[in-house]
Amino acid sequence: MSINVTPDTSAPVGAADPTTVALADGRSIPRVGLGVLRVASDDAAASVRSALEAGYRSIDTAAVYGNEEGVGRGIRESGVDREDVFLTTKVWNTDHGYEETLAAFDKSVTRLGVDHVDLYLVHWPMAHLGRIQDTWRALSEIKRQGRARSIGVSNFLVKHLELLRAEFDEQPVLNQIELHPWMQQHELRAYHQAHAIVTEAWSPLGQGKLLDEPVLAEIGVRHGKSPAQVVLRWHLDLGHVVIPKSSNPDRIRQNLDVLDFTLTEDEHARLAAMNRDHRIGTHPDTPPTNGLPAGH
Repeated sequence: MSINVTPDTSAPVGAADPTTVALADGRSIPRVGLGVLRVASDDAAASVRSALEAGYRSIDTAAVYGNEEGVGRGIRESGVDREDVFLTTKVWNTDHGYEETLAAFDKSVTRLGVDHVDLYLVHWPMAHLGRIQDTWRALSEIKRQGRARSIGVSNFLVKHLELLRAEFDEQPVLNQIELHPWMQQHELRAYHQAHAIVTEAWSPLGQGKLLDEPVLAEIGVRHGKSPAQVVLRWHLDLGHVVIPKSSNPDRIRQNLDVLDFTLTEDEHARLAAMNRDHRIGTHPDTPPTNGLPAGH
């Protein structure tokens, strides 16, 4: 039988629109978006066009990806109204600090060719720099100006989120983290739920490394879905936002075709048993300052 799984955030799945999740600031974010990590700028433009034509309304990029220009071009060439696209980008590790972050944001919106983004994230905590608070203060100012409609973080652990909670009234509405059946992040998800922070999964499919698990194929056969679609449905049943990456138009469409089924209680138990606390990407305490870290 099907079950309603309690989401991992107290910001509930939008009742009026099952394709979105409510953010604590009153806005909402699509449950499935397109990620463009390690996609060249011209290819990103084509992927974004394909995704928006397929029905996606959320695109996730970052300054360090080097493809903001292509992402912006893809949005414009898609014919989809800018106001209908939820656009996320991120400040990179070498731009932490108040003035540095403000300048980095200006460069991002210029490359994207937009006057605002829907969500601006701190890409990594970079706690050893001692600038988390200054960087967050800059994001709060950008939001105050209306240039980022929502603000959040990425790759923050509980200890990093607590630094912000101790000093600021304005809190992240979302934390984008490595999350998949091999790395289920129970403690962090519980913290998110307690503090109305939406959980967004990067590498929601474990970069494809876990898709050969037999249990995923077995469950997929029952629902007429692929292993990747089963994993994405697992995320959505738990209230996560997902941003699977693909530059293949067919795969892009398949990754969105996960809203018409749910997993059973037994199936959820079997996926829960896959947890290994195994990171594929870089640990939040050891991100590089040059180039992309593993996985994100």
